[in-house]
Amino acid sequence: MTPKQKKMLARIVSAAVLFVAAELVTRAAALPGWGRLLIFLIPYFVIGWDILWRAARNIAHGQVFDENFLMALATVGALAIGEYPESVFVMLFYQVGEFFQGWAVGRSRQSIAALMDIRPDYANVEREGREEKVDPEDVSVGETILIKPGERVPLDGVILEGTSALNTAALTGESLPRDVQPGDDVISGCVNLTGLLRVRTTKEFGDSTVSKILDLVENSSSKKAKAEQFITRFARWYTPVVVIGAVLLAVIPPLVTGGDWSKWIEQALIFLVISCPCALVISVPLTFFGGIGGASKQGVLVKGSNYLEALARTDIVVFDKTGTLTRGVFNVTAIHPDRCSEPQLLELAALAESYSSHPIARSLRDAYGMDMDESRVTHVAEIAGRGVKAEIGPAAGEGGDVRTVYVGNDKLMEEMGVSWHPCHHVGTTVHVAAEGEYLGHIVISDEVKPDAKAAVAALKAAGVRRTVMLTGDAQAVGEAVGKELGLDEVHAQLLPAGKVERVEALLGQKAPKGTLAFVGDGINDAPVLSRSDVGIAMGALGSDAAIEAADVVLMDDKPSKIAAAISIARRTLVIARQNIVFALAVKAVFLIMGLFGVANMWEAVFADVGVSVIAILNATRALKTKE
Repeated sequence: MTPKQKKMLARIVSAAVLFVAAELVTRAAALPGWGRLLIFLIPYFVIGWDILWRAARNIAHGQVFDENFLMALATVGALAIGEYPESVFVMLFYQVGEFFQGWAVGRSRQSIAALMDIRPDYANVEREGREEKVDPEDVSVGETILIKPGERVPLDGVILEGTSALNTAALTGESLPRDVQPGDDVISGCVNLTGLLRVRTTKEFGDSTVSKILDLVENSSSKKAKAEQFITRFARWYTPVVVIGAVLLAVIPPLVTGGDWSKWIEQALIFLVISCPCALVISVPLTFFGGIGGASKQGVLVKGSNYLEALARTDIVVFDKTGTLTRGVFNVTAIHPDRCSEPQLLELAALAESYSSHPIARSLRDAYGMDMDESRVTHVAEIAGRGVKAEIGPAAGEGGDVRTVYVGNDKLMEEMGVSWHPCHHVGTTVHVAAEGEYLGHIVISDEVKPDAKAAVAALKAAGVRRTVMLTGDAQAVGEAVGKELGLDEVHAQLLPAGKVERVEALLGQKAPKGTLAFVGDGINDAPVLSRSDVGIAMGALGSDAAIEAADVVLMDDKPSKIAAAISIARRTLVIARQNIVFALAVKAVFLIMGLFGVANMWEAVFADVGVSVIAILNATRALKTKE
């Protein structure tokens, strides 16, 4: 609990103890009316002073009809007619309900905050000839920062010195790194793979996407679901109506029948206590906030209850491919030698790439998996955009000459005058040639995520009518992935504008009350994320732009969490409807009883605070989710 919640709990406990003590004293001693009043005022002010203060402050600001006003009017009125225990008990139970609300909301916020620790930890800044490690927020525009291999780029900027390869998977969704050199722009969120870079910053950290995401989370409560909007509109009209009704109940019967004024004033106060809309005003928003907190425990960040509501009605799910359904990393998936064995072909390729930090080179070395005698490799030269050239000598104890080996793409083979042939496997083809002779090729592919197939199956089991994949990759690659995962449709070779056009067409084909969710992870996905009914972004490796444009973020990049998020959203809506129906039904019954003078103050307390506590406890179920 927060310090504020701990103080509130201490007030509740203290007031409860004082209330019991006041009851015991008044029962044991025959005190005059003013004596009983003074004794019960102690626990009343301990627990209710802030309610009275907020009611008075709101009235001064012209905001009369709210739950603080109703509680103040009902309890002060109860004190005025001598119902001291009831007055204290109403205020005590109301504060218990408020405490439950604050506790549940706090738990939700903590769950969300734990997921949002995505900002860069530090920046290496050059100041007065020295390198300082500082918070990215302390770096000004125009300062020079150093980005070492393995570090995340903390701020946007322009490269002054150094060449390197940047892992842009967090920005573009593509697994191939981007080679950069002086003059090129770098964006925060990339990971520097190889060389040391000196970068001049062009933006402050406050303008970064991470800051914008945190702002979006803090303001997620402003994006209300339809059920919450209904409660807001309902309370705006309901509260003044019941106050007017209570006044009429206190005045008209004694004027018409000549009855006891104190009796009807008490009945009007009972009516007020019963009518307080706390159960609705507190429990329904709390249910949605609990749903958001419960989703965050599963690694799903939902930016507002309106998106949670839309997610519950998902009819079509559209996926990007790279980084969403696939891992976005390279692995050797096929080895096809022409004039040597598979081990020999892989060994030559791994040796030639032994000094490179390129992801393709790493995948070749990982596939080889044995210690390499790097002393056999000399005169290594990287050929930009083509591959590598290296001279490789024979293994120790073996005869033979040093051979010039080329490892690279189609263009490298053509430049070297080597006759090569394409591969029937889907993926990136790495050709190997030695002394002008073609030795074969190795296929490196982007692997499907382990849970991608299960994710598609789970969505269909959850009632999602169509699953579609949009990708900029070749048609053969897209169709192969789509077939493996069991997707309904695949559209390949699409630019970002083409993806938007496809989503526009699919939006016209969804069910009347259904929604379309798009799942992506790169900057190129931001336009279509914004256009869809529900945009879902990959948060662990996804781009900052995609996360900002999305409505839902999967913080661990697992597509299987989409079905879990839909399940949580639907369960949250069910709980919200339960609270609405339960609260309105109980209110209606007790209001009728109050009008006819059947309900007493203790029943009124149950109708108000008891229903609120039950509804709040029901709302907290939205926080509890299963893995």
